[in-house]
Amino acid sequence: MNTVFDQATLAAVEGQLAATDQLLATSYAGDTGARQPVHTVYVPADRYTAELPARWGANALAAVGGAEGLAELAGNLGLREGQKLGALVAAKLRGEPIEDLRLDFEDGFGHRTDAEEDAAAAAAADAVAGAVAAGTAPAFIGIRFKCFEAETRARAVRTLDVFISQLASHGPLPQGLRLTLPKVTTVAQVEAMVFLAEKLEAAHRLEAGSLRFEVQVETPQVIIAADGTHPVAQLIHAGKGRVSSLHYGTYDYSASLGVAAAYQSMEHPVADFAKDVLQVVVAGTGVELSDGSTNILPAGDPENVAAAWALHARLVRRHLERGIYQGWDLHENQLVTRYLATFSFFRENLEAAATRLRNYVHKIESAIMDEPATARALARYIHRGLACGAVEEEEVAALAQISVAELEALALNRSHA
Repeated sequence: MNTVFDQATLAAVEGQLAATDQLLATSYAGDTGARQPVHTVYVPADRYTAELPARWGANALAAVGGAEGLAELAGNLGLREGQKLGALVAAKLRGEPIEDLRLDFEDGFGHRTDAEEDAAAAAAADAVAGAVAAGTAPAFIGIRFKCFEAETRARAVRTLDVFISQLASHGPLPQGLRLTLPKVTTVAQVEAMVFLAEKLEAAHRLEAGSLRFEVQVETPQVIIAADGTHPVAQLIHAGKGRVSSLHYGTYDYSASLGVAAAYQSMEHPVADFAKDVLQVVVAGTGVELSDGSTNILPAGDPENVAAAWALHARLVRRHLERGIYQGWDLHENQLVTRYLATFSFFRENLEAAATRLRNYVHKIESAIMDEPATARALARYIHRGLACGAVEEEEVAALAQISVAELEALALNRSHA
C-alpha cells in the first residue's frame, strides 16, 4: 500500500496540536471525582452553632410527621416508592441533614460595625473548627463574604482574612472548606481573589492551591460583557484551578434584568438562559454548577407549607432533569422536599439504568446498544445517587452486577484495577 503521510508529517501535526493538547489536559481535565453536595444551606454567620445541622434535621422531620409523613407527602407529590423514600429520607435527616453549609456574611448578615463583623468572623472560625474536631460539621462548610465591589471590598477582604487566619490557628484547614465570592462582575475580581488566596497560603504555610472558592453568578455583565465576550468562561481559567463551582443567584440576577419581584424565579426564562451558558462553560472543566434558591418557604399555615413543598419539589426536580445537581436551601423545612425530590430522581430510573449498565459491562445483548459515553452517563447517574444516600450499595450490586469500585471507575472514565 502506498501512503502519503510519513513521520515528518505526523510530527508536524503533533506540533500544530501541542497547544490544544495542553489546553485539554489543563483546562478540560474532566470530572475530578470529588463528591458534589446536592444542596447548599445558607444561614446568617452569627446564628451558626455546631448543633444547627442536627436541629434542622429534627425540625424538618417533625414538620412532616416522621417517616410515615414523608411517605404520605411523597404520594401527594406524585413520587413512586413512597414507603422506601420515607425511610431513606428519614435516615438522611437524622444522619446527614445538611451536606453543605454556608455561614453568610453578605445578604444574610447585613451591615454591622467593623468590630462586630471581626468578632463574628473569628467566632465563626472557632465554631467551625470545633464542629470539625467533634465530627458534627457537615461534609462541606465555609463562608460567603461580601463582594469585591468598591463599597464593600475592604470589608470583604478583612472578613476573609480574619476567618481563614483564625481557622488556621486551630490546625489544618477542613477538607470540605468552601469559600463563596458573590456578585462577580469581571474576571479581574476572580484574579484578585486568587491573589488573596496565595497571600493567605503563604502566610499560614498552607499547601499551594488549597484555598479554592465558588463564584456566585448574579450579574448579567459576567454572562455577556460590553465587548460581547463571556467573562464567566474566562474567569474559570483565570482562577488558576481555584474556582471550584459556579452558583446561580436567582434574585440578584433577575432583579438586574428588570424582572418584577413576583416573577423572579429559578424557572424564569432569564434564569434558564444564564444557566444554559453556565452549563456550557463548566463542561469538561471539573468545575461544579449549582442552581439558586426559591424564597417561597414552607412555613406558616398548613396550606402554605403544602404549596411551598410542592413548588420546591418541582423546582428541585426541574434542575436535576436539566443536569444541574445542586441548589440552595434557605429554610429547615426545605430539607424535606430537597431529599424527597432528589432521592426520587435517582431512584425512579435506577433499575433501567443499572440493567443497561450491566448489559454494557458484561456484553449482554439487548434492545439498546449503549456507547461508552452513554455508559459513563448511566454510571454517573447511579454514582451520584449512591453518594447522597438515595441508592444503596446492595442495590447496585444486585441490579448492575458490578462493585462500587467498578461503578466509580466507569462514572469517572478511569481504569479499575
